[in-house]
Amino acid sequence: MENEEKNEFRESWDACREVPIIQNEQKPKKRVQFLKWLSCAVVGLLVFLLALLSKTTFLILITFGNDQTYSIQEKPKALLGIGLVLIGSDVLLLIKSMWKFIFKSAVVPATRTAFCVLGVEFLVGFGAAILAVVAMPHFDIVTNVMILNSVSILSAVFQVFAQCTAGDMKRFIIIPVCSILLIILGYILFAISYLVSEESTTNLKISVGLAILGTIFVSLNWWENYSTLFDVKFLKDICEDIVKSQNVVCILSSLMRIGVTAAVLGAYVPLSGQEWESVTFSGDTVVIALVAIQIVSSAMCRWFVVVACKMHAMRRSFVMPMYLASVTVLVVALIPAAVMPFGSKPNTTYCENVQEKPDAKFMELTILDVKRTLCARNIVRNQTTQGLACMGSSALCWWLGLILSTIYVWYLKINRIERTKDLFVRRMYEGAFLEQSMLLNTRFVIKKRHKEKRIQETIKVFPCATMWHETYDEMMKIIISMFRLDKYRPKTNTNTDEEFEFHIYFDDAFKKVGNQRLANEYAETLVEVIKEVYTIFSVENPSIFEKIPKLPRQRIISTPYGGRLEYTLPKGNLMMVHFKDKTKIRHKKRWSQIMYLYYILGWRLNRKYFKRFEGGAESAILKEKLKREKENTYILALDGDTDFQPSAVMLLIDRLKLYPDVGAACGRIHPTGSGPMVWYQKFEYAVGHWLQKSAEHVLGCVLCSPGCFSLFRGAALMDDNVMKRYTTKPSEASHHVQYDQGEDRWLCTLLLQQGWRVEYCAASDAYTNAPQDFKEFYNQRRRWGPSTMANTIDLLGSGRLTSQRNSSISKPYILYQVMSMAASVLGPATICLMIAGCFVFIFKMNENGALALAVVPPAIYLLLCFKLKSDTQITIAALMSVFYAFIMAGAALSIIGDIVVQDTFLTPSGLFLISMVLMYLITAVLHPQEFSLVIYGFVYFLSIPSGYLLLIIYSIVNMNNVSWGTRETGGKAKTAAVGAFRKVMQALGSKCPWLGLPQDTPEEALVVENKAVTEIPHAEAPIEKERPLEDSISFDQKDSLWISHLQKKYDLDESTLTMDECIFWKKLQKKYLEPLKENKEEQEKIADELRELRNKVTFVFFFCNALWLVATFFLQAIGDTVSIRIPKVYPNGTYSQTETFFLDPIGLMFLLSFAILLLMQFFAMLYHRVYTLIHFVAYADTELKKYKKRTRIAQIQENQPKENEPETSFCIQNPSTRRGSMV
Repeated sequence: MENEEKNEFRESWDACREVPIIQNEQKPKKRVQFLKWLSCAVVGLLVFLLALLSKTTFLILITFGNDQTYSIQEKPKALLGIGLVLIGSDVLLLIKSMWKFIFKSAVVPATRTAFCVLGVEFLVGFGAAILAVVAMPHFDIVTNVMILNSVSILSAVFQVFAQCTAGDMKRFIIIPVCSILLIILGYILFAISYLVSEESTTNLKISVGLAILGTIFVSLNWWENYSTLFDVKFLKDICEDIVKSQNVVCILSSLMRIGVTAAVLGAYVPLSGQEWESVTFSGDTVVIALVAIQIVSSAMCRWFVVVACKMHAMRRSFVMPMYLASVTVLVVALIPAAVMPFGSKPNTTYCENVQEKPDAKFMELTILDVKRTLCARNIVRNQTTQGLACMGSSALCWWLGLILSTIYVWYLKINRIERTKDLFVRRMYEGAFLEQSMLLNTRFVIKKRHKEKRIQETIKVFPCATMWHETYDEMMKIIISMFRLDKYRPKTNTNTDEEFEFHIYFDDAFKKVGNQRLANEYAETLVEVIKEVYTIFSVENPSIFEKIPKLPRQRIISTPYGGRLEYTLPKGNLMMVHFKDKTKIRHKKRWSQIMYLYYILGWRLNRKYFKRFEGGAESAILKEKLKREKENTYILALDGDTDFQPSAVMLLIDRLKLYPDVGAACGRIHPTGSGPMVWYQKFEYAVGHWLQKSAEHVLGCVLCSPGCFSLFRGAALMDDNVMKRYTTKPSEASHHVQYDQGEDRWLCTLLLQQGWRVEYCAASDAYTNAPQDFKEFYNQRRRWGPSTMANTIDLLGSGRLTSQRNSSISKPYILYQVMSMAASVLGPATICLMIAGCFVFIFKMNENGALALAVVPPAIYLLLCFKLKSDTQITIAALMSVFYAFIMAGAALSIIGDIVVQDTFLTPSGLFLISMVLMYLITAVLHPQEFSLVIYGFVYFLSIPSGYLLLIIYSIVNMNNVSWGTRETGGKAKTAAVGAFRKVMQALGSKCPWLGLPQDTPEEALVVENKAVTEIPHAEAPIEKERPLEDSISFDQKDSLWISHLQKKYDLDESTLTMDECIFWKKLQKKYLEPLKENKEEQEKIADELRELRNKVTFVFFFCNALWLVATFFLQAIGDTVSIRIPKVYPNGTYSQTETFFLDPIGLMFLLSFAILLLMQFFAMLYHRVYTLIHFVAYADTELKKYKKRTRIAQIQENQPKENEPETSFCIQNPSTRRGSMV
């Protein structure tokens, strides 16, 4: 024992180590930093240029409305363009709100809320109309550029009142007060420059008054930004009602604004002595083009502003471009206007040389019009110093007033990822006041002298892995990933808002050797892997001059379900390994998931609050706390071979933290391995994630969050009809297909039907082993295919109810899924048609003969699948796949050859091939880290008949086989790496008993139960005779032999469970997890039902495909009568007079449907890529700051004196023991 206490040095001659690659992601790489800066620079430049374009086009329209300009003779046309700009954003908001009202939320506001909103919107719309339509066309370009900045006056007033209410007046009230004074001073100087410095007409005087009144009315637009800051119940109730009924409120406000603008515009034109009859647009598209450019540039600018904010680049990519936009427009307008014209007379003023040019182009005419608006003023024409000073000073005051009233945006703190509605108060921008509206619309936060310490709720994450027959290498991946996460978020660090506790549920972990129950080879391998990884992560300094750190002893516990190992990881987080005995508790993956769901969410979470309730705590407070903890408790579902980095988990956590209605989120799954089958799967997974999952995320929500790497919210799992229904034992044939063959998809279906959203985060990468041989791949997809179909049909069958409960699943999205389902069902027939086309291309066969020949082999294979064993079916499919691969290669070459022969690529087959290749290439370019996967696209192309014809036939016909299909017998758990690592460990720990490996002992043979794959569900091993619940701690003598056996090999301290936990496990086993008893009659009945279900599905499935093929056959037989003629077009745009192509209507309809689906997925992918970049850049920025902060705190703590400080790295109170202890 005395030697155990010592920390021994390594052998100096054998200090080299063999350790796995452990990437440190706490500090982002330089390329990530470069990507961040580049993205922010590009977004900032786009914001600035689009704001410039929007402002310029609007001011040009205002200039055209001036009576002194001649570019547009019909002034009502220019005024109409101004009106369209004013309502452009309202029309977009109306369309967006109507869509959400129809397909999402249709809550109607209270009457008083509607009247308040309509009253404010009337004033804002009226003010904007009289300002832009009536007043501004009478002013010069300098005034028009800067007067828009004065719309911030009431926002500054509201800020003063808000700061007064907060109590911190003296320090923070100065800035908004200065803003108010500057804007008022600007009004005064503006009035002086027009009404005092020069003679003004009555219309001009009225325009000055209307301009000031209009800006004040418009400044009411952002009242919601400050309403919640005042302790007024009426305002708070109104704001809460607006949030609940946002869609209807936006519809009403948009209609009001459109109506008011139309009324003002319609009334002003005749009142000003003009006529609407003079407006014609024939041959003149200048105004239409300017309006279109202004609306599009404004909408795009607003979108890029949102992007900039979410990328944490508010200052350089949002605030600065917005501040500089007005100044830049003014400079752009004045520079050409200030230059003396070429050939001007000497000793003349600037305005005297402004002459009209008959042959001037549009830009020259526009510059002349700008000059005319300036020269129309006496102070410019006569170069009056005082008047020019007033004009310039008023412009400067307004600009500075806007800056001071929105300076709070510069210091606004935002979370890693923010929702747009949390950044901006109103949904849309104001077309005429783009930069002002975006700045003033940014949510205002009261500044306080003493910063309130933000109480951040801790997120508790439970990574739960399920294991069975994983190999040594696969176990090493998942264990290293867990230790990485432990290092990334240490439990000893109090400055973290996430806590982790790791769980591994190991199925069938015991073997019978004689009359004894021992841990089997797989379980022992897992224990060895954990010890090896523990050693690696504990040794922070591998120097030979440093001692080997002492590793703590861990716990081993006998439990009602088998056994448990408890580890306190190097950074303080707890890891539990649950060994399941299939004679005591139901095995398989779904039942392991039910174990950890009820243990973590049921017993650990609910029981804690129930104990407090029994102790006398108030139930209302407990309910609220329990609700919050459910929402902040996450389950990370993992497979036993998943490899991931900490950043992947943090990115998923972000999605659940941001959106409270998200019940689950999944990442990008990368298959690993080698060989052609893995190559095929790499491209298949890539295409599925690039297009299909991205489209599901954008258009609605993801239908399946894979169980190998997904994060689930505790509140979602504990919702009605989710966790409870997930415990349902299959009682019908369809249940076996839907429940047990694809448990992750069924769980997501339950979440979706209950109203929760499932999301996809493309930046979160995880790696898992993929089947490397043909048989294992086919058996895996034999499970996945029918399960996917069953769950999709279940979801579509309840589509009406689901769309009512789930705002992410709209009726158009259901239609999209119906189209996708139809495409999947008709996949075999489509492949047959494609193969027939290959025969036509290669062998120059008759079309009907080629179709008949293409249908015969799969039809024969279909019949053989009913008669032959599964292995034989797979062998035949493998041979046919090779044959079809040659056909596909020939078809690709034939299409290329046909393009050459036809002298054009504009043929149906050529266009299809080229468009598909281009689409996949563009998609791959947008995923630069995965671009190399394009190489595997050729393997994927050759394997299309195998994957979408033969595999579907095999899956449907073998639907009655509900065995798992993969890892059925397992293999040797250990690899050669074990032996190599054993030598290293012996070298490292030859003098340290914990590290020292035991002497070689003869290994008992592992008894593996090899059952033939049958068509009935798995039969569990015979269960032991039930014992009373009270017998919760004392187990049979043979139950503890496995403990002593492991203790001989590894240093483990035996412990026990609490009485409460033992009773919990006993009750859970009895109610949900008792091993299924063998019942031959029941099994035969289920087998018959499964065969009957298989026959029905096969008939319907292949009848639809046969119908499709027969229809195509008859259309080809009829010939040109019903075919659609497509003229032959050459690349230079000319048409052939004699040659045409033919397409049958059904084929054209299918191609169009397929093209629409692909285009929808492609554009959804583009949208998703942008937001993935936003999330990734925001993550890199915030994680770097967190890393620096943690490093600084750690350095401070290291410099503090430590006296009698215990070793807390491995200290934790174990929730499963009776008393806390040092581990």
